[in-house]
Amino acid sequence: MAVTKVSSTVHFASRRSAVSGRPGLDSGHWVPNTDVYETDTGLVIKVELPGMKSENLEITVEGNQLRVAGNRPDGCRPPNCSFLVMEISYGPFESVLELPQGYDLSEAKAIYVNGFLRIDVPQARRLHAKTTKVPVAEGS
Repeated sequence: MAVTKVSSTVHFASRRSAVSGRPGLDSGHWVPNTDVYETDTGLVIKVELPGMKSENLEITVEGNQLRVAGNRPDGCRPPNCSFLVMEISYGPFESVLELPQGYDLSEAKAIYVNGFLRIDVPQARRLHAKTTKVPVAEGS
């Protein structure tokens, strides 16, 4: 589990692995490049996924974890080709982000445009505590 400092007070963790010397590969899965940053209203998660269709993306929430998964098909290369360089990952992928407290994943909104998936997660609404006075008794 990698931990990346997002700001002076917010941390998040994402599951990444390395198999066969290629970062992000695990049993045939790859992990897309992801940015997470804070705004005045919440967190923005931006995932680099060119060549995808929005209907092939799956975003699920469990507790404070956000999971982005899908399958990027490789339908453009001829069979039996011999690669000189292969840096583009195809096939199934998954990225799991563990978000800090203070954000409302149930209100997250996602949009996929120009090869980037953007997920906006608002700050959790904070209930303002009522101010009450506590009487102080005289002691003897």
